[in-house]
Amino acid sequence: MEQTSIETPQSTFCCQLCGLSSPFTYYGQKPPNTRAIVLLEECFVAKDPFSPEKEKFLVLGSTCSLCNICVCVGPDCSLFYTKRFCMKCVNRHLDHFPQQIQAELAKKKQSSNPSVS
Repeated sequence: MEQTSIETPQSTFCCQLCGLSSPFTYYGQKPPNTRAIVLLEECFVAKDPFSPEKEKFLVLGSTCSLCNICVCVGPDCSLFYTKRFCMKCVNRHLDHFPQQIQAELAKKKQSSNPSVS
């Protein structure tokens, strides 16, 4: 996708896994009004509503590098490891990720599914 500065209210980012929806102001790697910031991936970016400073922004999400769905940066929806991956693709291709990431995901899964005593 081409880097674009979009200021129209109908431009809305929507995570295709959790449904998070938010207007975005920019898609790309170099958010406007920032000094020397280059993101590692093309992202959907919104102005930070909690900061009066122009250069403050929030990264909402990106697209999965394998299946191209839009996903937010939330830990239940995506993982960034050199590229953005949705959690469906991560789970489908878990054996292709480094052992450390596999262990972290297994630990997270274990803590979110406590066994019934």
